[in-house]
Amino acid sequence: MEVRRTEIEGLLELRPTPHRDHRGFFSRTFDMATAAEAGIDGRAFLQDSLSRSAYGVVRGLHVRTGRGENKLVRCSSGAVFDVVVDLRPGSPTHGRHLTFHLDGDEQNSIYVPAGCAHGFQALTEVADTSYRIDAEHDPSEDLTIAWDDPDLAIEWPLPASAMSDADRHAPPLADCAEALARIAPAPR
Repeated sequence: MEVRRTEIEGLLELRPTPHRDHRGFFSRTFDMATAAEAGIDGRAFLQDSLSRSAYGVVRGLHVRTGRGENKLVRCSSGAVFDVVVDLRPGSPTHGRHLTFHLDGDEQNSIYVPAGCAHGFQALTEVADTSYRIDAEHDPSEDLTIAWDDPDLAIEWPLPASAMSDADRHAPPLADCAEALARIAPAPR
């Protein structure tokens, strides 16, 4: 498994090597030793979740305030356009975003550090997205930011076919200053 560091500190892409033959493929999607070498405490994950999305669905941009949560995200089937926005106070890449193509055939994952917002759009008729999270869900820490905020200028590949009411009516980043002040600062 190859670990690729990104320009956003702590945001990693993990790229396994699927072994393919006439039956399909086999892929190790997580390896504790590789994670530890990359600075990920794999023992800290408390919850695994799965979302299924139809073509064009947008989910996000979601972030947890307070201590937040680190998460490992993978599209286990189908494909998604994935977005991470660094919202950590004091981070040199604060306000910047990176995008990834997560693909069930490649089984690549991203490790999203606490304080970064995350969202994605389904690029296939069905896209199953898996999450491993290191903190129990606390609804009082939920924060959703407008997926189409012009200040973030995210170039989504498709028109949004559907989304939750919370995502559809989320405020732009500029209107979230009070909530964003509760995000833990970037590690030094």
